[in-house]
Amino acid sequence: MLLRIKALIPSDKLAIVRGILDSADFIDGKLSAGKEAVKVKSNEELPQNHPDMARLNNIVMGQLVNHPVYKYGVLPHRIAAPFYARYRPGNQYGSHVDDPVMGSGDTYRTDVSITVFLNEPDEYEGGELKITTQYGEVINKLPAGDAILYPSGSLHQIQPVTSGVRMVAVTWAQSMIRDAGKRELLYNLSQARDELITSDPESSVTQKVSTSYINLVRMWAEI
Repeated sequence: MLLRIKALIPSDKLAIVRGILDSADFIDGKLSAGKEAVKVKSNEELPQNHPDMARLNNIVMGQLVNHPVYKYGVLPHRIAAPFYARYRPGNQYGSHVDDPVMGSGDTYRTDVSITVFLNEPDEYEGGELKITTQYGEVINKLPAGDAILYPSGSLHQIQPVTSGVRMVAVTWAQSMIRDAGKRELLYNLSQARDELITSDPESSVTQKVSTSYINLVRMWAEI
C-alpha cells in the first residue's frame, strides 16, 4: 500500500527546514548505507550531529507522527529519526530494498519507509522516486511538504538528478502490524469506521465496524 500525505509540512515550517538545510554542510551518503545499498547509493546527507538536527526533527517528525494517515496507515510501534538527503547533478540511488533491521544498539525492523519532499519538483530535473509494486512501477515527484509512505520491502530507486538539487527527509517505522496486507486492510477499515462514527455514531453497524477494527488490531498487533 502506497499512501500520500499532502501538505504534511506547512509552508512556514518548511521555510525553516529549508533555511537550515540550504546553509548546511553535507557528508557522503554512503556512510549510512547498508552492505548492498552502498554499491548503488550516490547522495549527500546532513551529519547526525548537526547542531540543528533536533530542531529539524521536531518539525518533520512532529508533523508526521501526529498525522492521521501516518497513525492509521502505519500503526507505528517504533519510529526512526530521519536522514536529510541532498541529491545534486549526477547523484542517484540505484534499485534496492531497504535493510530489514536498522539502528545501532536500539534496533528496529523496517516495515514502512517514508519520504518527505522538501523542495519543489521544478527545482530539479530527474530525481523521481520509482517504487515497484504488484501493479507495476509508480513514479513519485511530489510538491514540497508532501510525503509518500510505502512498504520497506518494495524495490525502489531514485532516478539520476540531471540539474538542480533534490532535498528530502527519509525515515522508517516498525509497525505493530508486520504484514503489509493486514495493514492495508486495517487502514481501509479505519477509514470506513471514521466515516460511520461521524455520520451515524449510534448505529449498530457503526458499533460492529468499530469493534471489528479494534479487535483485529488486538489480534494482529505485535508489541
